[in-house]
Amino acid sequence: MKKLFALIAVFGMLSFGASNFSIAQENATDTTVTQEAGNGDSTAVATTDSSKATQEVAAKTEEKTEEPTEVETPGLHQQIKQKFIEGGPGFMSFVLLALILGLALAIERIIYLNLASTNTEKLLKKVEEALNTGGVEAAKEVCRNTRGPVASIFYQGLDRADQGIDIVEKSVVAYGGVQMGLLEKGLTWISLFIALAPMLGFMGTVIGMISAFDAIEVAGDISPTLVAGGIKVALITTVAGLIVAMILQVFYNYIVAKIDSIVNEMEDASISLIDILTKYNLKK
Repeated sequence: MKKLFALIAVFGMLSFGASNFSIAQENATDTTVTQEAGNGDSTAVATTDSSKATQEVAAKTEEKTEEPTEVETPGLHQQIKQKFIEGGPGFMSFVLLALILGLALAIERIIYLNLASTNTEKLLKKVEEALNTGGVEAAKEVCRNTRGPVASIFYQGLDRADQGIDIVEKSVVAYGGVQMGLLEKGLTWISLFIALAPMLGFMGTVIGMISAFDAIEVAGDISPTLVAGGIKVALITTVAGLIVAMILQVFYNYIVAKIDSIVNEMEDASISLIDILTKYNLKK
């Protein structure tokens, strides 16, 4: 019985699989027929759609060509570079070198002067307290540990405190002149580049005009195109030299004002130091 049921089950599975296979083949043939029919219709539709699409693209391209194109303006860096090349790299390099060297000296002086600035009132209080508590040596130690020209002048005056007030005053005045010379170090070079930059610009003007007249002489005729090149070079070099001179002049005036401020502080502090030493000697 079990074998009979097994044979019946196997026969039923085989028949069921054969029927499914035949149904699948029929469905596949139907789908291929419908696809072929649809492809025929779709090709016709696709041709019409493609023609419409090409017409729309052509219309859009015509509209784009009709729209005015915006010209991009170059940046400031590119404009400066272009003018530098137009002015002549060989000659404009001297103007640029004057700017670089002048700025380097000016920045060095500004850093030095800012480091040389001290709070004179605070320093005077410390020196006076040190004199009253520890004497001249303690005051000298305070000046030794403080940076700046004012502290250096104080140290020179305190170092000669035992020789009398007159000697202290003379040493303070003499060493104040030395410190002032150190503050003004490098200013002559900055002023040189301030004067040299426009001179180089004017020299470029002369050279540009000479080249313009040379071109006229070679051509034998005066035309705007011949003259414009030389005059353009002349104007660019002149403007570059004037700009460099103006930039360096601003830094120069700032440095001079800073030096004047420090010198005034030195003079006021020196007078106060003489008064402090006079009171200290009277107490002794």
